[in-house]
Amino acid sequence: MDWQVLTRELSLYLESQVRVGFFGSGVGLSLVLGFGVAYACYYLNSIAKKPQLVASNDRFCRFLEEYCPVVTETYYPTIWCWEGRVQTLLRPFITSRPQVQYRNELIKTADGGQISLDWFDNNDSSYYPDASTRPTVLLLPGLTGTSKESYILHMIHQSETLGYRCVVFNNRGIAGEELLTPRTYCAANTEDLETVIHHVHSLHPSAPLMAAGVSMGGMLLLNYLGKTGRDTPLMAAAIFSAGWNVFESIESLEKPLNWLLFNYYLTTCLQSSISRHRQMLEKLFDMDLVMKARTIREFDKQFTSVMFGYRSIDDYYEDASPCRKLKSVGIPVLCLNSVDDVFSPGHAIPVETAKQNANVALVLTSCGGHIGFLEGIWPRKCTYMDRVFKQFVQAVFEHGNKIFSM
Repeated sequence: MDWQVLTRELSLYLESQVRVGFFGSGVGLSLVLGFGVAYACYYLNSIAKKPQLVASNDRFCRFLEEYCPVVTETYYPTIWCWEGRVQTLLRPFITSRPQVQYRNELIKTADGGQISLDWFDNNDSSYYPDASTRPTVLLLPGLTGTSKESYILHMIHQSETLGYRCVVFNNRGIAGEELLTPRTYCAANTEDLETVIHHVHSLHPSAPLMAAGVSMGGMLLLNYLGKTGRDTPLMAAAIFSAGWNVFESIESLEKPLNWLLFNYYLTTCLQSSISRHRQMLEKLFDMDLVMKARTIREFDKQFTSVMFGYRSIDDYYEDASPCRKLKSVGIPVLCLNSVDDVFSPGHAIPVETAKQNANVALVLTSCGGHIGFLEGIWPRKCTYMDRVFKQFVQAVFEHGNKIFSM
């Protein structure tokens, strides 16, 4: 078959159909072509942009430019879904779900509870065949996320190709394990995270260790780092789509469209996550009232803030906001946010505070939404966030000595 002839005939046919549709003139084709050119110009001029790299430490900047160059390259969001809300909504459905075989471990906590860890040991690693020194990445999922989330699976897939080991910290009661005490989790209390980090480090004391947190997992990790400073086994950390100021995040999510698209759904997810533990939790909480919540704020007011002993929900939100602890972070941290993220509004990102800490670098994209960062025509296999994660963890594990002397 002559494909050139077929292509030419098809083009002539389509052109004739467009002309017929516009009363026999060439206006239709001109409009289609004109719209396409105008859209392409708008996309290239207003949508596709280099991220803003915010860092006060010149050495950290040079380190990122050399070993994590993706943070200085133009980010081209998927041309047909670059808007933040759309990226946020579509990512779970579009991106692939790499197959990962976990090894589950339940560890005990000081209060009698238990935490579920999912390990990807990567015992077939050819780069690091010695398990005792194999670099390890601790992964923290989002608000109601577990080791099954697509973004976690992608991080593990990226780590596997580099020869690293991963372990996923599932918050209490989320991953199918039973609650042994009437306590779940929140973004402000770092006790469980501290337990997990020291447990992982004690198992592999000679293995380099870093962590990556997504959304609420990133907030929890930042709050931990703000509390511990340099006194942590972690070499470095990567933070993705963290909510920096909880007051601003909640206000944004309570806008009518955002409530309809995200807030109500997440509230039902939170309620679902605790409903199967009702017999344990109703000892301390009015579960009927908790299950009537229609916003995250209402849920936190009736449940989360009460569980962790805060006098008011405002006290909890203040303590949970990482922007208040950023100055105290004592290890290298790379934070990726999109300024169009309705979960973490651009105006609430602590740019000026970040400039006051030499250990912190912010990467701010103009598009990407919340854990979206889709790119390519059909963004199924890899996102911009995946590429940032892969390059940064590799940079830390293989060239970290160049920034640890900062």
